[in-house]
Amino acid sequence: MPDRNRYYTGPATDHFDGTRFLNPAGEPETDRSFGDILRWRRTAPATKWPKTIAVTPVVPERRVEGLRVTMVGHATLLIQVGGLNILTDPVWSDRASPVQFAGPKRVTAPGIRIEDLPPIDAILLSHNHYDHLDIPTLKALHARHAPLIVTPLGNDSTILRHIPKARVSAGDWGDAFDIAPGARAHIVPALHWSSRGMGDRRMALWGGFMLRVGERLIYFASDTGYGTGNIFRRLHEEFGPPDLALLPIGAYDPRWFMAAQHTDPEEAIQIMRDLGARAAVAMHWGTFKLTDEPREDPALRLRAGLVERGIDPAAFVPLLPGEWAAFDPLLAL
Repeated sequence: MPDRNRYYTGPATDHFDGTRFLNPAGEPETDRSFGDILRWRRTAPATKWPKTIAVTPVVPERRVEGLRVTMVGHATLLIQVGGLNILTDPVWSDRASPVQFAGPKRVTAPGIRIEDLPPIDAILLSHNHYDHLDIPTLKALHARHAPLIVTPLGNDSTILRHIPKARVSAGDWGDAFDIAPGARAHIVPALHWSSRGMGDRRMALWGGFMLRVGERLIYFASDTGYGTGNIFRRLHEEFGPPDLALLPIGAYDPRWFMAAQHTDPEEAIQIMRDLGARAAVAMHWGTFKLTDEPREDPALRLRAGLVERGIDPAAFVPLLPGEWAAFDPLLAL
């Protein structure tokens, strides 16, 4: 008897076989076997991260007319653009886990206290892994702000099961949703996968976002591998060069296990180039120890890679929690 999809029911497409979602054709396979996991754990180096790193939280302005990004931690950023406040993959919990007594524990406190957030208009939620879809955080944000949540197919069922009155718009790659007058969020492909438990691998869709607010274009990649690079070159063709790209640089070692699903810093630089992005902010590093690389390596390799390619390091910055950057006037590479 075939597996039943507990998150989504819909017609088959070029990236949905009726039960499970797929990455675009021609891209590397992301599925890993139990044997692969055991091999990784047997050979993993004893890389130690600090137990905690001091963070000084900031209190953002209530509204910003230009473009400002504040790092909360991991893939959680506050985007303030054109008077709107938008969060990406919000996680304020101490652990990226279904339980709070085990699993990856954050070493950096959130760069903004949840009670210090400005009014949140929308959330861009990329996929259902616990370091990106955190129900306790979403409950708190719904209670305080009742934001619109835009997410790929199937993730809405997880959210609505826990927060029945949440405002959720779920769509496929290529779908777009208005989040305010003159502001539109486009769901775009990413090279990744999904799972919340046993037997549900790839039953909810994953993706990134192109956010257009007025004349500004912001790309939030969330989790993605680089693969052939085709998806990023196609995004450039469809949308043009983003003013700002939010790109992942961490959780990449060992490469034989992680390359298909997580970019390393050098690949993130290539994504910036493929997109023609005018500026970039590095994310998905330094908060949760998910893989084997030392904590500081992503930022060090990013800077070295930019210098090697003749790119000003100020054009692609690895913000720490509580740090923010303004992009008005926007940087030009």
